[in-house]
Amino acid sequence: MPAFGVQSSVMENLISIRGLTVAFDGVPALRGIDLDVQPGEAVGLVGESGCGKSVTWLAALGLLPGHAAVGGSVRLGGQELLGAPAQTLDKVRGGRVAMIFQDPASALNPVIRVGRQVEEALRLHRGLTGAAARAEARRLFEQVGIPDPAGRLNSFAHEMSGGQNQRVMIAMALAGRPDLLIADEPTTALDATIQAQILDLLRRVQQDHGMALVLISHDLGVVADLCSKVGVMYAGRMIEHGSAEQIFQSPSHPYTRGLLAALPEMIGPRRRLEAIQGAVPNPADMLPGCAFAPRCTQAGSDCDAGTPDLRRVAGGHRAACLRIAA
Repeated sequence: MPAFGVQSSVMENLISIRGLTVAFDGVPALRGIDLDVQPGEAVGLVGESGCGKSVTWLAALGLLPGHAAVGGSVRLGGQELLGAPAQTLDKVRGGRVAMIFQDPASALNPVIRVGRQVEEALRLHRGLTGAAARAEARRLFEQVGIPDPAGRLNSFAHEMSGGQNQRVMIAMALAGRPDLLIADEPTTALDATIQAQILDLLRRVQQDHGMALVLISHDLGVVADLCSKVGVMYAGRMIEHGSAEQIFQSPSHPYTRGLLAALPEMIGPRRRLEAIQGAVPNPADMLPGCAFAPRCTQAGSDCDAGTPDLRRVAGGHRAACLRIAA
């Protein structure tokens, strides 16, 4: 079964994740994630909190705490990252792969000026120091739209707005000229106007730099706008994936349809929003069978027999549901 993201055997993947599992103190958080990202493409990951979207990439980059048990394979351009030495991962993180987070103020060091932090990334990943690093940091600030870039290099994070801090994080991510940018809920803490500006910025820098983008978000509208491929996660598994058009126009999994039914229509008559009943299962108390079955209106006794595999719907569109014809 092809992994999420594979279009053709001829195309070489930038990063390939196979059978990725994560457990914290024996409690599984990821239950076998397969995911491919190709150069230059934009991939969206959606799902409720706790489904494993962020953990997938924290595990892939070796950023989970020591008590996490990680299994599977993560290959970046043919190089295995799981179990790789710290020196190798230090070159990958911020270099070939950069990650920005939803709370930039907490990700930035509060006692070091933001310019110094960007200059440190330039030193580590591009070998720039002194005036050359300062000039490049200023150029990056200008590129991401920070007003008075030369002056802002001397600011601390608490002296800047949330939107400006997120721009600093994007500038820091671009410092290493990454092949892949992972944006983990990059607009959650921002107001609607600033959200739109940050999303436009991400779209522009991806196009300008030709890098791949993975967008982790609860906002389905944002994912539909930015991403060409979408993966839907639930309870540590990928339960549906396909092109953005397939997922948003012809969703196949009951969970995906439930997520879309909970969104208000922008045009047409008003309707009552349909919330998904129940709650995400506790990872420590998972029952056999489909994890979504207790919340699913189409569930039957056969759904408790085993975990359903991803089944082909059409083309690269697949869904893990017994109600989909194989």
